[in-house]
Amino acid sequence: MQTILVTGGCGFIGAHTIVDLLENGFNVISIDNLSRASDASLLGIEKITGKKIANYTIDLTDKAATESVFIANPDIVGIIHFAAYKAVGESVEKPLDYYENNISSLVHLLQMAVKYNAPHFIFSSSCTVYGNPDTIPVTEHTPLQTAASPYGATKQMGETIVKDAAFAHPLSTILLRYFNPVGAHPSTAIGELPIGRPQNLVPAITQTAIGKLPKMQVHGADYDTRDGSCIRDYIHVCDIAHAHTLAIQYSMKNNQQHGCEVFNLGTGNGITVLEAIHAFEKVSGVKLNYEIGPRRAGDIVSIYANNDHAVKQLGWNCKYDLEDMMRTAWEWEQSLAD
Repeated sequence: MQTILVTGGCGFIGAHTIVDLLENGFNVISIDNLSRASDASLLGIEKITGKKIANYTIDLTDKAATESVFIANPDIVGIIHFAAYKAVGESVEKPLDYYENNISSLVHLLQMAVKYNAPHFIFSSSCTVYGNPDTIPVTEHTPLQTAASPYGATKQMGETIVKDAAFAHPLSTILLRYFNPVGAHPSTAIGELPIGRPQNLVPAITQTAIGKLPKMQVHGADYDTRDGSCIRDYIHVCDIAHAHTLAIQYSMKNNQQHGCEVFNLGTGNGITVLEAIHAFEKVSGVKLNYEIGPRRAGDIVSIYANNDHAVKQLGWNCKYDLEDMMRTAWEWEQSLAD
C-alpha cells in the first residue's frame, strides 16, 4: 500500500481528498498545524472510512520539523500539497504573511521530496493564476495575467518553483488549478469549517441561512455580467478530491521524471454570485438575508474553466451539479447545529 503525504489534511479540500485516497487503496498521513482548520475533520474521516489518520501538527515553514515527518515515514512516495493561506481579501491586507507562509512551505516540501525520494508531487494551484483573463473559458494554455492579489501571486510563484524543481530533479509533478470548491461530503461527516467570519461565498450563505450571521454581503453588483455580480466556476469538493487521487495515479502510471503537467479543475459552467444564492434558496427553501455591498479588493470579474484536458487525460468527470453543491453544503451546516 503506497503512502501519500497530504499537507493541510484537516482543511476543507484536504480532508475530502484523504477520504478519496483511502477509498482508493492508499495509505495516508497528514500534516496540518491547525492554524486554519480543526482536527475534528480527522474524526469525520474516521467515521466515513473506518481508518484513523496520523496528523502531524507542525509548521511547514519550519524546515527541521518538516524533515522530521519524512524521517519518521520513509515510505512516503507522493505528496499532495494543500497547506496554504488562501483568502484573497486577507492577502491584500497581509501580503508578507502570505509570501512567507505559502512560498517557504512549498520550498521545504520540494527539498524533502528530492532528499527522501518522494517523486510524485501534486501542487494545489488555483484559477487565480489566470488573473483577469482576456477570454473565457480558460484552458491550461491561456496566458497568465498579472495576479489580482498576493494570494494569486503566491500560486503563480508556486507553479514556477514546482516547474523549476521538476526540471532540475527527478520529480513527476502536477499542477491542479482549481476553481471554486464548495459543498460537503454527502455523509455530512466533513465539510467546510471556516475559522472566524467566512471568506468564501457558500459558507457565508449557509451561516446566514442558519442564523450564525445576521446578513451576508454580495461584493459588488455593478460588474459587466448578466446580473452585475461576479462569475465563478463552482465545483463540488468531492469532485475536486477525486481528481487528486486520479492525478497521483496518473503520475505513478506515467512516472514522467522531470515532468510538470497542468490541469484545470472546474465544471466549465460560469455561475454568478446571485445565481448561486438563488440556487441555494431553491434547494433549502430559505430566503436569504443579503445586501449588495462594494466590490472587494483582489476579486476578478469572471472566470470559468475548460476542463477537457483533465477529462481526457485523467479520466475525470464531475458527478455533482450546482443544486447538489448547495444541498450538501446546507446539510453540513445543519449537522453542525444538531
